[in-house]
Parts: sequence; C-alpha cells; structure tokens
Amino acid sequence: MSTAARKNTLEEEGEILDAIGRWLERDVRPHVHALEKDDIYPVDMVEQMKSLGLFGATIGQEYGGLGLSATTYARIVQRVSETWMSLSGIFNSHLIMSACVERVGTEEQKRRLLPKFASGEVRGGLALTEPDCGTDLQAIRTRAVRDGDDYVINGTKTWISNGIYGSAFAVLVKTDPKAEPRHRGMSMFVCDKGEGFSASRKLEKIGYKGIDSAELVFDNYRVPAANLIGLEEGKGLQTTLGGLELGRINVAARGCGVAKAALDLSVKYAQVRKTFGKPIAEHQAIAMKLAEMAIRSESAIALTYNAAIAYDAGQRCDMEAGMAKYTASEAALANATDAMRIHGAYGYSKEFDIERLYRDAPLLCIGEGTNELQKIIIAKQLVERNPV
Repeated sequence: MSTAARKNTLEEEGEILDAIGRWLERDVRPHVHALEKDDIYPVDMVEQMKSLGLFGATIGQEYGGLGLSATTYARIVQRVSETWMSLSGIFNSHLIMSACVERVGTEEQKRRLLPKFASGEVRGGLALTEPDCGTDLQAIRTRAVRDGDDYVINGTKTWISNGIYGSAFAVLVKTDPKAEPRHRGMSMFVCDKGEGFSASRKLEKIGYKGIDSAELVFDNYRVPAANLIGLEEGKGLQTTLGGLELGRINVAARGCGVAKAALDLSVKYAQVRKTFGKPIAEHQAIAMKLAEMAIRSESAIALTYNAAIAYDAGQRCDMEAGMAKYTASEAALANATDAMRIHGAYGYSKEFDIERLYRDAPLLCIGEGTNELQKIIIAKQLVERNPV
C-alpha cells in the first residue's frame, strides 16, 4: 500500500471511529443502565447501527458492505465494548455468518445474500452449540437429510446470539453422521426462520444483557439445497473455523474494551477517592493494581491487532486469534475484578458501571471457544509451524 493510500485509509478509519464515538456518547451511554438493568433489547440502537453500516462492516463493498479491514473492525468493537459490550455481540455474530458466506459461498450465494446482510434487512448469526455439544463441534446431532431440491433439518441449537430477533442463521449440521473422520460429515446452511424453524425460549444470563440468547428448534424444517454454503457437503467445519477466526478477534477486541473501561474508571476514581488524607492512587497497594491493569490492557490490545493484521493479510491466524482471545478475555476478567476492589462498596453497587463489567467479563473466557481450548489450539499450531 502506498503512503498516500495508507494516509487515506487512516483518515477514513478515524472518521468512522469518530462517528461511532459520537453516537455512543449521544445515543447509547445515557440509556445503557436502564436497558441493561431490565434486559431490554435495544431496538432503536439496532436501527441506528444499520444506518452506521455496522451490519456490513466487514462485508466487501461489491456486496454493499463497508469493506473494512479486520484491524479497523477490531477498533470499532473495542470502542463499542468500552461503552456497552452487548451491542458488539449483535453485529458480531451476524458478521461471522456473513464471513462464512463471503469466504466459502458461491458467487450466486454472495450476490443473493450479502447485500441483505450488509444493510441489516436480514440479520442473524451463527448456530453451532447444542444442548450436549459445545467445544466439541464434531459431536453435533442436528441432522440434514437430502430430499429432492431441499434438505430436511431436525435438531436443537442453544446459546445462539440474536436467536429471537434474528431472521437467518448459518447452521452447522451433520449430512453424513457415519463419516470418518467426523468433520467430513458436517455441512453448513443459511436457514431463514419459517415453518419448522423457531426460537423456543430466551435464555437468562447473569450478564451480557440486552442481546438475546436463545434456543433454536428445527422440526422437519426444509431448506433449499441452494442454501448449502459452497454447494458442497462435508465442508461445514472448515467454513465454521474460518468464520471463527474473525469471531475470536471480535471477542478479543471486546475484552480489550472491557479491560480498558475498567482501567479508565479505576484511574479516575483512584484520584478522587481519599483515605488517610490522600487519594488512594497514592497508596502503593492501589498503584500496583493500576499498573498491572494498564499492562494487561495494553498487552491485550497489541495481541488483538497482531491477529487482525494477520487476518487482513489472508494468513492463517487461528493461533494469533487464540492468543488474542485468551489474553484479552483474561485481562477483562482480571481488570474488572481489580476495578471492583479499587471502588470498594461502590464497585458492588448497581449504580456504577463496574458491576456490569464484572458480570460481562466471564462470558469472554468461555464464548467463541473456551480459553482452555485456545491453549490447545495455540500449542498445536506451535508444533505444526515449528517441525523438528
């Protein structure tokens, strides 16, 4: 990229981030507490996110999206998550579905589906997890059987973001349960809600409020064979893993946002709260916590953008994304905990944002693949990339 092109890209990124920042301060921050408290879906904010183009953030411009790099996208997610993490989940799961289609789908599928995804006319997410299957995706039981020009799907998915308000989902199924290895029997379809496909219930959570997490039920649901992503059976797991690279960069960016928000609130509070005649920031015990929080936050940001740069370069980045996701989510959890300790009783109060950060952070350690799984992925990649 030329110097002039790089300058234009940075200016465009700055303009986008400034616009989102103004929107967050004007239309989001004043309402977060009330919406989060009563677990209310932010309908008006979703419409505003459509206008901002967030549902097409990473979709190519030729398909109606903004065509933003993963690096710029990560900055957006971090900024949004500093204000209210739940909002980032509404467009992230949707963009993972979009990435699956854009990276693996046929040209006909891209031109048919992506413009509607980019505008937010059709919104949804990724349907992987089942009641008896989470980390081990090859153990899924949802089945799709070919019947003429359709496939008939039966099964249940759970903990699906956008499950109630979303209208279409990229659904991982088994098309050949007897295949060995198991992943060769897995496929992915874009499924629109309709007869035989519904959300059975909203799942209650201790945090991550506002965004709907639901159980999806498929009961003899018919989906056109034309909605098999890539039009080839047996590619479902590869399609999923490609989308999850972007998803894990998103979760890492969310972790950066939560960690940074906890740090910023703590730095401010530590300068105004006084004990024994001086601000608590001047007490060594508190100063050490602030330093550790800053180090965690900056380390998470560095690894997250390292993964995003690799993704933008078209490189395999499951190790980089796993490192970023692990580090940023653990930083978010540790910083939220330290922030509560620094704020004392005020951190435990629902009148302050700290308790929300404290409830939201644990999700990042288990969502998009547990942190234990990330370490396994990282170790395997280290060995594969450094053979003896």
